[in-house]
Amino acid sequence: MAHILILGASRGIGLELARQYLAAGDRVIATARDADGLARLKDLGAEPLRLDVAEPSSVSGLAWQLDGEKIATAVYVAGVYAEGRATSPPTREAFDRVMHTNVLGAMQALPQVAPLVEEAGGVFAFISSGMGQIGEVSSSDGWAYRVSKAALNMAVAAAQHDYPRATLLALCPGWVQTDMGGAGASLTVEQSVSAMRATLAAATPADRGRFLHHDGRPYNGW
Repeated sequence: MAHILILGASRGIGLELARQYLAAGDRVIATARDADGLARLKDLGAEPLRLDVAEPSSVSGLAWQLDGEKIATAVYVAGVYAEGRATSPPTREAFDRVMHTNVLGAMQALPQVAPLVEEAGGVFAFISSGMGQIGEVSSSDGWAYRVSKAALNMAVAAAQHDYPRATLLALCPGWVQTDMGGAGASLTVEQSVSAMRATLAAATPADRGRFLHHDGRPYNGW
């Protein structure tokens, strides 16, 4: 039985990760920021923890809640989208919201969780997006969101040097039928999560600090 941690599991990809890992017989600790999300996780059979990644005071208590754990696989799923193009500047409120959740929350959680992943020689993945790659940029749609995911990818690549006994990586789930991706997306949540679980299970030290597609293919030139 592997010990799994999912940060941001109240719905969508995070909730499906919890469901699939539990179905595989793993022990799952999963976080949500409100009572409804915590209840859904408890009903699944996960061990729910209250956490709001956009609030530094909430994230600061994560380490003691996980004290003594050895985490084989941790996944930072929490993320928000921001509309807008480069034809107009983002508002400070919109910029702060996307950067606090997508980047600052991850950077605050990382030093609390990564040592526990190192204890298990495990994998710590951060859900990113193909919109955060720099090698091929099709438009400025979701301008601030793109910037946040590019920053997240750099945070993961840089942090890897401090945690050599764990494999840290950024992972794009693909275009998924979630509230963010919309009903017309090419992948169901189940398909995306199944592929990402296989990618995480197959990850090796050669993948440390890398940015991967949901099916394990690397992004080039990001």
